[in-house]
Amino acid sequence: MKVALAAPHVAATPAVWLDDVAVNLGGRPVFDGVRLTVGRGELVAVLGPNGAGKSTLMKAILGLVPLAAGSISVLGAPPEQARSRIGYLPQRRSFDSSTPVRGVDLVRLGLDGTRWGLPIALSSRARTRRRAEHERVKEVIALVGASTYAHRALGELSGGEQQRLLIAQALVGNPDLLILDEPLDSLDLPNQAAVAALVRSICTAQDIAVLLVAHDVNPLVAYLDGVIYLAGGRALAGSVQEVITASKLTRLYGAPIEVLRSGNGRLIVVGQPEAPHHHSHRHDPP
Repeated sequence: MKVALAAPHVAATPAVWLDDVAVNLGGRPVFDGVRLTVGRGELVAVLGPNGAGKSTLMKAILGLVPLAAGSISVLGAPPEQARSRIGYLPQRRSFDSSTPVRGVDLVRLGLDGTRWGLPIALSSRARTRRRAEHERVKEVIALVGASTYAHRALGELSGGEQQRLLIAQALVGNPDLLILDEPLDSLDLPNQAAVAALVRSICTAQDIAVLLVAHDVNPLVAYLDGVIYLAGGRALAGSVQEVITASKLTRLYGAPIEVLRSGNGRLIVVGQPEAPHHHSHRHDPP
């Protein structure tokens, strides 16, 4: 396929650029022919059923899996050179009721890594750095709307509250690209809608590119600049209006998909089957 997203923010270098990318795992093809351009300030959803390669594509963008073909540029550099400028939220971690770590400490780990506590003595430069880090942690906690509960233990918080703090952790390092892998997973519908709106507001306010992996486009569709669907080794990418049509999604999945329009004009996708059998050859645009 050969479809690229038109960036609303004109920039010399796209945040993410994929050209005819193919990935094999264990000697078997996961997907091929993936072409995608994501501009700064764009929110793009990566969609498809389990096993379609969504998380694998994110790992390729992070430079964590080798390419069988094609090339990837992230923030104008090879993926492995751009990692320090990427905020990454992996697939949902669960915190049970006994987890004592506070939300603010979870967010701070995005800066400190595994460093806990303070040294006995700090230099003047170190104290200045720590004050800046403290302010940044407060800033991103406020940005995700978690200030009222960030000092409570994670085990006391709801799934939606925990997810906001995890997003804050991914943001605290001032990334230029944010990758969120299944941030809506295990959340109820109101929390899915709230997190989707939050991510859109972050994308706009921070002017950063966001790639968001999801199973279901419906909670996201009103907030997206573009989508990429993966299924059966194939990819379909473009704007929401270009890609989310009954004919194109039915052809991609090999099964009937309906696309309805609500009274307020919002698209609703009905029927999302499992991925079709993998096709190993290249595919033309739909």
